[in-house]
Amino acid sequence: MDKKIDLRANAKEIRKNLNMDGVSKQLVTKLRNHSFYKNAVNILLFYPLKNEVNLLSLLEDNKSFYFPRVSGNDLLVCPYNKGDKLEKSSFNVLEPCSSPVNPKILDLIIVPALLVDRSGYRLGYGGGFYDRFLAEYSTDKNTICLMPKQLIVDKLPVEKFDIPVKEIISV
Repeated sequence: MDKKIDLRANAKEIRKNLNMDGVSKQLVTKLRNHSFYKNAVNILLFYPLKNEVNLLSLLEDNKSFYFPRVSGNDLLVCPYNKGDKLEKSSFNVLEPCSSPVNPKILDLIIVPALLVDRSGYRLGYGGGFYDRFLAEYSTDKNTICLMPKQLIVDKLPVEKFDIPVKEIISV
């Protein structure tokens, strides 16, 4: 467990020194050209934290977007349109106020991470929310992690509940 704490701290330090605006723009361009995105109608995004990949420019696209909202140990999938009201959660994340929908409608799940390894396993912030969500809803879904190449490692410590993403897009 201590190893994950150290990895998280190191990843945050690396992110501070990256031009995340520039990286985000490049990652959005690559995502828009990816078949998973082109073929998707209902897409789960995430609201970016400080120094995190920012995908908000995708909201201009002709797709239906959703943001997660934490409820207990679960992630709820809530519709989001640019300009809709967001509220800060107890984790300091902006979340939609809209009513949740059935996650089965999603075609594409874009998963945040601090680090990702070459097998698609990711290191998040330690709450396990996305792993629980992916375990239940991602078996037939396309899942992507967008990550600067500086935050891709060969192998992360993996536990039995960790769920890998199907694709990694990096710049």
